[in-house]
Amino acid sequence: MNTEAHTCTDIWGFNRQGKLRLQKWYVPLCDKEKKRIGRELVQTILARKAKMCSFLEWRDLKVVYKSLYFCCAIEEQDNELITLEIIHRYVELLDKVCELDIIFNFEKAYFILDEFLLGGEAQETSKKTVLKAIGTGGPAAGGENGGSTGLV
Repeated sequence: MNTEAHTCTDIWGFNRQGKLRLQKWYVPLCDKEKKRIGRELVQTILARKAKMCSFLEWRDLKVVYKSLYFCCAIEEQDNELITLEIIHRYVELLDKVCELDIIFNFEKAYFILDEFLLGGEAQETSKKTVLKAIGTGGPAAGGENGGSTGLV
């Protein structure tokens, strides 16, 4: 998968009630603007019917979401299918995650995201390679002594 010129401007994880559980911004914005954008987009996505397309044009961005839980904003020229694959790969990396895992182990979810995306660009597309990097350190590895690669 070629992600060289493909950049996510931000990524969110949220529940069906619209509560943000994870958010990572790759563009500088003030907190007030981030909250407003997050609120507007989550409400827009939750209002869409399940059979509707997972791509949405919003302002000068395209928004790609999957399963009403993870959402990623991209620039107009970026490919929606690559973004959908990025979301899918992140969900695979989280492996058997539930909302409570993200709430109580948020540092692991962010660590995995940081190993996978850097500056909004996928750094490694191989699930095996990312899991190996996650297993060698940081909160997802259970500290310095090693441990589980999943959130559970």
